[in-house]
Amino acid sequence: MSEEALDEPALPAERHRKRFVPTGLLARALLIIVLPLVIVQMVSAYVFFERHWGDVGRRLALGVAGDIAFLVAALQELPEGPELAWLFRRSAYDKQVFAQLLPTDSLPETPPISALSPLDRMLDRTLRERLFHPYRFDAHSDPERVTVWVKIPQGVLVATVPVKRLYSSSIYVFLLWSVGTSLLLLAIAIYFLTRQVRPIRRLAIAAELFGKGVTVADFKPEGAAEVRQAARAFLEMRERIRRQISQRTEMLAGVSHDLRTPLTRMRLELAMLPESDATRNLRNDIAEMEHMLTEYLDFARGEGGEATQLVDLGELVGEVVEAAQRNGADVALVAPAEATVSVRPNALKRALTNLVENAVRYGRHVWIEAGRDADGFHVTVDDDGPGVPTEQREAVFKPFFRLDQSRNMATGGVGLGLSIARDIARAHGGDITLDKAPGGGLRTILRLPG
Repeated sequence: MSEEALDEPALPAERHRKRFVPTGLLARALLIIVLPLVIVQMVSAYVFFERHWGDVGRRLALGVAGDIAFLVAALQELPEGPELAWLFRRSAYDKQVFAQLLPTDSLPETPPISALSPLDRMLDRTLRERLFHPYRFDAHSDPERVTVWVKIPQGVLVATVPVKRLYSSSIYVFLLWSVGTSLLLLAIAIYFLTRQVRPIRRLAIAAELFGKGVTVADFKPEGAAEVRQAARAFLEMRERIRRQISQRTEMLAGVSHDLRTPLTRMRLELAMLPESDATRNLRNDIAEMEHMLTEYLDFARGEGGEATQLVDLGELVGEVVEAAQRNGADVALVAPAEATVSVRPNALKRALTNLVENAVRYGRHVWIEAGRDADGFHVTVDDDGPGVPTEQREAVFKPFFRLDQSRNMATGGVGLGLSIARDIARAHGGDITLDKAPGGGLRTILRLPG
């Protein structure tokens, strides 16, 4: 049997385990500290209470049972009269056993002995050891007293004992000490762990914002040595990336400038020649080359230098739709009355323009819907064109990829429109996906975080 087959049954258990494991670093660190602490406290409490009720609790119960047994023995020896009253007074004063003799020959009905009550079990065991007469007791009717009835030849002896005689104050001292120290250790752990996790959160936020093209000016390494090392590595990486992007953009700008110069001369020379089919074809070729240079440069440069602003998504999409309609495109728009989103307006407008132009190029009718849902903002562009095969829906986002392999600008463009649009969407923390439109064409969905 293969290793994959052996691992398959463990997958549901692994998923079940992950459901109960915290995902955050602070929660996991606290779990590492709190879980052993709770286990130690539970074991300590179990051992303490077992020893306490086994030794101290038994001794206290034996003391109460012994005092009652002494009264029973004394009642059988002493006659009724002053001696009996003196015995009851001394018992109440010295032993805190408040006794009286009832002239009856039947024991009262009392609550049954609870198997879950350590007091009931211990008191019943010790009374059975010390008394040789029928008895009953009630430890629940009065929360401050325990009453014991013993049937003797003279009647029924009723002995009432304070509950505190059967409990040791060490229980409460132990509980206060255990809970107090645990809470104190937990508070100290939370304080120091929070201070250790905060720099990691700031590093994560700075990295996320940098991925979206937003610069965090006040970010600096702090925290533990390992966290500071990671922060310094991030700052160095950020500077290297910026330097590489700047060098690439400057190089492409220079190449674009160098190529535009001979193209401009060619355009001027064509303007001086008589109009003919040849000159018109050459003029179209030059325009196509200039358009390709502009697309290449825009793709390489991106829109990272633009600052983010709060804009109305419906208005921004409306401007793109109006521009397409002015060019004769059949575009319908459904947009919310108000949907404010923090974006780089020019960059997002360029991405939307590329999506609309792509839909207009392949379809006769285009429907656009913008709005907000549980996942954030979205803009859906549907057309009635031929669509894109499922197996090629990711490939069309690759730079210079075109479904039309003829490289004809009129039918396929340069092959950078969707690439630029997805790069802009992802720089905002969103994405662009493709699907089948209800009318059979292509549905393009641009999503932005809410």
